Amino acid sequence: MDLNDHQMMGYDRAITLFSPDGRLLQVEYAKKTVMQGSTALGIVYKDGVALLADKRIMNELIIPESVEKIFVVADHILATGSGIISDARVLISRAQVFAQQHQLYYGNPADVSLVVRDLCDLMQYYTQSGAARPFGVSLLVAGYDFGPQLFETDPTGIYFKYYAKAVGEFSEEADKMLQKEYKEGMSFEQAVSLGLSILQRLLKDKFNLTRIDVGFVDKTKKYTLLTKEQIKSYIKK
Repeated sequence: MDLNDHQMMGYDRAITLFSPDGRLLQVEYAKKTVMQGSTALGIVYKDGVALLADKRIMNELIIPESVEKIFVVADHILATGSGIISDARVLISRAQVFAQQHQLYYGNPADVSLVVRDLCDLMQYYTQSGAARPFGVSLLVAGYDFGPQLFETDPTGIYFKYYAKAVGEFSEEADKMLQKEYKEGMSFEQAVSLGLSILQRLLKDKFNLTRIDVGFVDKTKKYTLLTKEQIKSYIKK
């Protein structure tokens, strides 16, 4: 078996050890896991944020409605992700509890950035804790508080705010398309149509409405999940 130097020295077996060139290999493996997950997009438009997610249903016997890819964190916050979705559910559960506790304690909805920071504090902790592994998922967190907000989390625990972002297997190609075609201040219809167009081009003959979920949060600070018929109306002919 041909092993590289890092594997021979065991630096990829312990989360708390840096390799000689300053890398945490287990964290890098977690990021590669994200790249193998199905594609998800987040797009900020004039009055809100839209999330589009590919559920990538691999077995025809699976009931598509049973596969959840867009999660409700609070009335004003939605999230989706790519990577190990069971890891995403654990993080979403924590975000839901954080948002509920904030609402009960302070009497007003939690800012999106506070929810994201709490999640990333936990994700970062698991990059330095022995007998554990990093979370193998990146989340797109969309919400509306003082305006539309879109954040991407990383297995390292870092997070950034975006106008538009993609995660998952085709994220590099999708990000290039978003950079070329995204326009600040676009309408909801334009944002959803752009997201669906990108997914169509990426998935090609595999594109099917049964595997696509779309949700959004707007200035009413309420989330909405679109039906398949509603999604179909935004597909460009």
